[in-house]
Amino acid sequence: MAAAEFAWPVPADHPAFAGHFPGRPIVPGVVLLDRAIAFAGQLRGAADGAWQIGNAKFFSPAGPGEVLTFALDQRPGGAIAFTVRAGERAVAAGSLTPAAQ
Repeated sequence: MAAAEFAWPVPADHPAFAGHFPGRPIVPGVVLLDRAIAFAGQLRGAADGAWQIGNAKFFSPAGPGEVLTFALDQRPGGAIAFTVRAGERAVAAGSLTPAAQ
């Protein structure tokens, strides 16, 4: 089973920061899920695949300029478990399942 890590430096000018949240910008959960899905596509070599979110938990906010590490682990049946960390701090975790075609 394949496993990989991907680093994503959070751009300080990411458009999501405009409204999330004024005065204390944090990366929205949907952006973390979008990056996890993009990295899952890279891991499987199918960047245009459709995914279902099996579960997702958000532990700690991430902000502009942080480097997030996405660790992905492919499971039997094609599911992918992921964790997101900022250094030693857990940011999020979850699982993705390929959508039925």
